[in-house]
Amino acid sequence: MDGPSRPWDIQGNRAAPSLHKMMWTPLREGAISSALREECRSGHLRPEQKLAICAGSIPMGLEDRVELLAVLTSDSDGAVAERAQSVLLTLPVDSVVKALAREDANPLLFAYCADNLAEKPGVADELAKNPACPPAHVARVAQHLTAAGIQSLLDNLERFASDPQLVIAVAKSTSANAEQRAMLDEMQKGALALNEIEEAAAEIEPDPVKRQTLMQRVAHMNVVERLTLALKGGRSERSLLIRDPNKLVQRCVLQSPRLTDSEVEGFAAMSNLSSEILRTISLTRIFIKNYTIMKNLVNNPKTPLDVSLHLFPRLTATDLVKLTANKNVNDTLRSAALKLHRKRKLGIG
Repeated sequence: MDGPSRPWDIQGNRAAPSLHKMMWTPLREGAISSALREECRSGHLRPEQKLAICAGSIPMGLEDRVELLAVLTSDSDGAVAERAQSVLLTLPVDSVVKALAREDANPLLFAYCADNLAEKPGVADELAKNPACPPAHVARVAQHLTAAGIQSLLDNLERFASDPQLVIAVAKSTSANAEQRAMLDEMQKGALALNEIEEAAAEIEPDPVKRQTLMQRVAHMNVVERLTLALKGGRSERSLLIRDPNKLVQRCVLQSPRLTDSEVEGFAAMSNLSSEILRTISLTRIFIKNYTIMKNLVNNPKTPLDVSLHLFPRLTATDLVKLTANKNVNDTLRSAALKLHRKRKLGIG
């Protein structure tokens, strides 16, 4: 019952007796064929192949074996499912974590680990880190998350936006640090007051009827709903929500897949945005490669001084001269710009 008397080849077929020694390799050194992996994932394995996977007779990497065993724990054959579950519990936890980290990990692996291995070191965090893992599974293991796992969720706010219950579950975690706790508390706040967005809406939408509709729509949303709108809404919604008093909503605007360069160019020039969101723009590589965004940040008096001092040497000669005459920016920045301008004129900068 511990496995077939003869080994199996990489396709899951019995190897010829004379090839016994040739075919046997330790599991860690083997490589499973993609065909066999797909057969298992799609439920088309033959009974003898399933038993061979449980017995470890087919050479494959540990991560592959973990995933395939997790699939087999849901097999219609109760004996196979029970055997797969027994074997899974004997495998190293680090191999489970590595299997969970794969972009194409099987959904059944996520479900099995959430239900059976959540308390194992690293498992809950890896479920949180993998964007392919359904938020409902992460919510179930929230009590086992470390601060690192919580941070991975806060760095990808779309996970929270897709499932409001995830916010509630993670907020109960005792592992969150002070900064994370503050962010989670912010995320659970309710709707905005109309006067909090009235001025911003007036700048965005000149038509009073459309402006009122936009304001009423946003004002009745809680934070998680505004996160969703920031990610999936249109240009008008993003222009309004980038000024939302909740910094998580602001960050979600910058994570929107629909965001355009021209919008970010406008954000970088806005002196009524928080210094924190301007710093976030400066630290986002895809944004800061855009010259106009960089130039607007340098000339924005709300941009943190250290950010402006780091960026201004990239200005063209013409824009550098304009900066030396910009009375709105910090004196230190203007003086540094003047020194650089003089050096360039002398050919030494």
